[in-house]
Amino acid sequence: MTAVAERITGLVGALRAHGVRIGTGETVDAARAVEALGLADRELLREGLAATLLHGPGQRSVFDPVFDLYFPRGVGAPDDGGPADREALRGQLAEALAADDRALMARLAVDAVDALGGYGSSPGSDGWSAYQTLDRLRPQTLLTRVRADVRGRDGSAAGFADRLLDDEIRRRIEEFRRMVGAEARRRVAERRGRDEIARRGVVPTADRVDFLYANRNQLAELRRAVQPLARKLATRLAARRRRAARGTVDLRRTLRSSLSTGGVPMRPVLRRRRPVRPELVLLCDVSGSVSGFSDFTMLLVQALHDQFSKVRVFAFVNRLDEVTGLLDHGRADPDGLGARIHAEAALTGWHGSSDYGVALGEFAARYGDAVGPRTTVFVLGDARTNMSDPNLAAVREVVGRARRVYWLNPEPRDRWGTGDSAAPAYAELVEMHECRTARQLSALIARLLPV
Repeated sequence: MTAVAERITGLVGALRAHGVRIGTGETVDAARAVEALGLADRELLREGLAATLLHGPGQRSVFDPVFDLYFPRGVGAPDDGGPADREALRGQLAEALAADDRALMARLAVDAVDALGGYGSSPGSDGWSAYQTLDRLRPQTLLTRVRADVRGRDGSAAGFADRLLDDEIRRRIEEFRRMVGAEARRRVAERRGRDEIARRGVVPTADRVDFLYANRNQLAELRRAVQPLARKLATRLAARRRRAARGTVDLRRTLRSSLSTGGVPMRPVLRRRRPVRPELVLLCDVSGSVSGFSDFTMLLVQALHDQFSKVRVFAFVNRLDEVTGLLDHGRADPDGLGARIHAEAALTGWHGSSDYGVALGEFAARYGDAVGPRTTVFVLGDARTNMSDPNLAAVREVVGRARRVYWLNPEPRDRWGTGDSAAPAYAELVEMHECRTARQLSALIARLLPV
């Protein structure tokens, strides 16, 4: 029982390291779930622990591979001697795919890694590779064989339905590939330690992935998360605004009032203030890999528009144009926002590289009236000028007009000032923050936005 408790606490610790919030009560519930469900039915146990520990379906992409590390099908080599022959494995896999037998597929994944995935010089193998296993087994080449088997079972004739059948078979093959990957990770974890593999070998949730390295699917997941994140941020901002409305202690009036109580300030007098919703201006670099960061931030601000009296958004590469109106359509089609901005806004001149100096100068000259004493300006970009003039004078002009100016930089701080980065020069004029993930962005917006 102690070993099971260690696995539960290890699972919880690994999930926490990936940003999943799990409290003590939920950990106790997970232990009770293991006690009630037992270890015999692994998939039932998986669903029970997911129900007690997770807060939404978006966390399953982290939970499933971590669960496979801490609650594997077996410990060490498989107990039942699976077939070591490649062709025998392929034959059994074809039957499992045709029948959509997940239990058999899971057993074959273990057998395949055991027979084909080991590498190294020692008899017991020095390591395990999912890539090597799949490269030798080649499950993707079984498509035609499985299709014929399925048609033979249900007696259907070839035709248009084959396209739907092929898609279903490919889904089953992809599921088997994931099982092989999970089994290889488990075996490596036995040698190197589960905690280390859980930390390094599991893909993080989309809100913890660097904007500069996020793939298309991760960016799409982030866009889908804009509305829930905006609701949380709006709640925080509303709470800050309520606290600010109460005001601070007016010391002079409090002391005067305390004369009636012998100099004891029994009733503090507060300076009442009228909270005014601020104006917000975004200047967004939408070139290259920075565009994913800018697109997500624009959509988030658009979802928060009720928190501001006015929002204006400007996009640039080496020319700058206002795109405030395009964001209204972004709510209905967030994935197409970037393409729409590039298609409908004038963002480039005679070359396609980013030029902060020209863009910032154009903003100060053409749209200077967008910035006033109630305006907070956010500049979004990596501050890489392609060796052109950074135009610090334009930044000073904007700073002189605005209430606050912040720069959110998606690059790591240790890369500021390297190559063509003008980040240190801009950071002397404005407050620059590293903002590499959606988690960092939400925390910064909640902290930096005025009330």
